[in-house]
This record gives sequence, structure tokens and C-alpha cells, in this order.
Amino acid sequence: MRVPSLGFFPSFQGGTVEQGQPLLVMQGIQKSFSGVPALREASLRVGQGEVHALIGQNGAGKSTLIKILTGAYRRDAGTVTFAGQEVNFASPQAAQLGGISTIYQEVNLVGFRSVTENIFLGRELRRGPFLDWGRMNAEARQVLERFNVRVDVTRPLMSYSVAVQQMVAVARAVSFRSRLVIMDEPTSSLDDREVETLFGVIRQLKAEGVSVVFVSHRLDELYAVCDRITVMRDGRTVDERAMVDIGKLELVARMLGKEVGELRREGETAFVRNSGPRGEALLEGHRLQTGGALRGADVEVRAGEIVGLAGLLGSGRTETARAVFGADPLTGGELHVSGRPARWRSPADAIRAGIGFCSEDRKVEGIIPDMSVRENLTLALLPALSRGGVVDPARQAEIVDRFIARLGIKTAGPDQKIRELSGGNQQKVLLARWLCLNPKLLILDEPTRGIDVGAKGEIQALLSELAREGLGVLMISSELEELSEGADRVVVMRDGRSVAELPRAELTQDAIMNAMAHGPGEVPAAGGPA
Repeated sequence: MRVPSLGFFPSFQGGTVEQGQPLLVMQGIQKSFSGVPALREASLRVGQGEVHALIGQNGAGKSTLIKILTGAYRRDAGTVTFAGQEVNFASPQAAQLGGISTIYQEVNLVGFRSVTENIFLGRELRRGPFLDWGRMNAEARQVLERFNVRVDVTRPLMSYSVAVQQMVAVARAVSFRSRLVIMDEPTSSLDDREVETLFGVIRQLKAEGVSVVFVSHRLDELYAVCDRITVMRDGRTVDERAMVDIGKLELVARMLGKEVGELRREGETAFVRNSGPRGEALLEGHRLQTGGALRGADVEVRAGEIVGLAGLLGSGRTETARAVFGADPLTGGELHVSGRPARWRSPADAIRAGIGFCSEDRKVEGIIPDMSVRENLTLALLPALSRGGVVDPARQAEIVDRFIARLGIKTAGPDQKIRELSGGNQQKVLLARWLCLNPKLLILDEPTRGIDVGAKGEIQALLSELAREGLGVLMISSELEELSEGADRVVVMRDGRSVAELPRAELTQDAIMNAMAHGPGEVPAAGGPA
């Protein structure tokens, strides 16, 4: 695996660092928002040619620390030394010119522009007064092929999957040939093959002396690729050591501020499933088709049941959810909701029938970043809160306060902008948006993607509680452990079809993987002929 080495993206020259001295030192970093501390004496040290893990629960301060380093936020106190020089970048662009590239969890590119335009954004190649499209397209294809991505680079970025968009963002950042590359949850949208490709890139960067800050909530990834680790909690740095010197359970305990023994006891009761009889059939979909994406999906969800949807990227999981919610029109098959035939003209029809949907991409299809927690939480409820076009503020405040308390949303207050919240707390606001409508069925597409183990456990416990109260849940997840431990049944998809259904008694990670590996007709559905 070779890292893209493109001469038209010059390497950063910058200052010099003596042998054995760290490339980056952040000390005593403090930052508050509206008087609420986000960072308190935080620190981070990254060596030259080191892959350094930065972890902590959502809200621990990781993203804030990164944004201070890259100039997106101004620090209140502390010092930052990079490549032997004290720095205070005025903007992310200044940090990029200074030798720091950042890959964000939420793809931070321009969807309606082509792949080529996104890779060359702000550094376009010219031939005289004109843009040199031939050269840019050729070199965009070249850099992406190094990542095993072969796509039409002239098409809009948004026409491709989130995984492809993520790989384009990685290729763009790496091609700057910076001295430090920050990767914030870069694998959250990638399959196993793409993750291995990315790890090959990271190892090659390390071999060339480039440092990497790697943010991930997937502990196995940290041990696979990182040398050292910094743990943050409540805005403070609470630990820093070599990866080989800390085990997984101790690492989680440090993140949560608990003892290892206490964590073991909690792990034994993390998933409490409803073992009682299931209620009425809320959703029945048979042979669902939507153009070429779905070619025969079968799914059923009953009241009080959590049903998982498993499959590789492109298997049709998200397309099934969108079809059930009315976001994509059905071209074939039968859909029944609460025993009645359903043909949605739009998602509004599905919402009126008691269905809610949290999409995979929080940033693009979920939150409205510049609106408050209060406005985001009650967005779908506004018609019921309004009379004559005027919102009842007292009723709105009562609902917002109730769901902030019930879901444990960590916020400075209902009027705080949602973009200032951690990913896990943003996800809780989106869950609350639908729960305040009192739905019968909740569809969740990767509900715990990119959030820490603490917030993940809280959301999983909440889903179990809601199921016990009679809510039906259809959950898409790429994490097989989450499905095997948290679902009552799992429907496995491949190539737009349902290829297996695994009941609770047969639900293991190996069983899900085996079903995903076979095509339609090769794996019998549960109870079917062998």
C-alpha cells in the first residue's frame, strides 16, 4: 500500500523538531461556551511519526480540542506548540497551510460538486486563464485508485454512498502531505475492506514520518493501528500511555470514570430484552421493490420488538428503511402498517401513521446545526404545538425539558445550538424529536454510529425500555455485536433481497456473518427447508 504522492500538492516545510521531541504539544487548554466549561486544563502530546489515539465519551472534549488546534475555535487559555513553534491558527485553512489536515466524521465536502471539484477545492489547476479539467480529472482518478476507489470523478459527490464520500474526504486530506493528519471517526461509514485499506494508508504515513491523531470509538481499531493513547473525560485529560500498557476494560473504565469491577457488573445487565409475548404486527413488508435498489425485501416488526437489519454496504438496508418511511416510492411488493395496506405519497403519510425515522447521516438529514436544541427537538411536533401559526412556548418548554431529562441530554440549556453538542447528545435530540410524537414504530439507521461506549449504552438501554413499553423498533447497524446482543430478530440482506431471518435463539455474530456471505436462495430463512 502506497500513500498518494502527488507533486501538485506540495509538502509542508515548516519548522524543525529535534530527534525525540514531540511534534505537537497542547498544554493547559481551556474553553467555555456561554459560561459552561468544555475544556479544563486539557493536554495532548503527539510524537513524530506516531499514530496517537484520542478517545473519550461524547462530550469529553475531543472535538473541541481538535477544533482549537485547527483554528475553528479560539482557546481561552493554554499553549499549542507544533513542529517546534508556538502556534495559534486563525482558521482551519491556516492550520492546513501550516501542516495539519483534518478528516471529519461527518463528510465536510460539497455534495452537489463533482468528486474532482471536491478533491481540488481551493487549489484548482489551470492552463492559462482556464481550469485544466482534463488534468484534474486524471489526477483525481489517480489519487482515488490508490485507495481502491474507482468511480466516475465527474459525477456529483452526493450521488455516491456515504462510504465513498468518506474515502474521497480521506484522499483529499492525505494528498496535502501534511506533517499531522487528524482522523475523526474515519471508519464510521466504511466496510471491513475499506477499513483495511485506510489502515494501510495510516501505516504508510507513519513510515514516512507523518503523525496521525486517530479518533475512534471502536476499541479494536485503536489496538490495531495506534501506538499511544490519550483519554479525556469531562473536558480534562485523564490518562496518556502506550496502547500496550492498557487493556480494553481498563480503557473503558478510564473513559467512564469507573472501577473495572463496577464496569464488569454493569456489562452483565447492559441488555435487558423483553422476553414476554410480542404484540400486534406494526409493519409487514413482503417482496418490497424500489427501482433497482430493492429487489425483494421482506421485513416484519411487532409491537414491543427490536428487529435488526444486517448486511454489507449496498445490501439494501437503508433502502428498505426509506421505502417503509415513504422517502423512496415502492415499485412492487406489499406494505401493511397496523394491519392496513400502506402506499405512502411522502414521509408525511408515514409520520401520520405513527412511524418515525432517524437517518444515518445526522449532519445532512438530521440536525439543523444553527438551530437550538429546543427547535431541533420539537421540529416534527410544531403543527401540534401551534395555533394560528403561533407556537405555544409554555407547552414547548415543558416537552423539551421532559425529554432532556428523560434521555439525559447533556446541554447548557434548551437554547444552546445543537451543533455545539457532542455526537451522542445530538443523536439523543433526534430520538427525542420522534419520541415526543408518541410513535408506534421507530426506524433507526445506524443509531450509535460514531458515539462513545457510554452514550451507546444509554441509547441501547433506552431502546430496550421503549420496546418493553410496546414500541416497535427497526434498527439498521453495521456492528454485529449490537445486533446479536440487542435485537429480538435479525433480517439479513444482500443485493437488495432478504436472504435470512435469524430468531433470538439462533442470533450470534457468526450466524449473521454466515448469512451475509451467501446469496439469495443459498441461506434458508429460519424455519425453512435446509
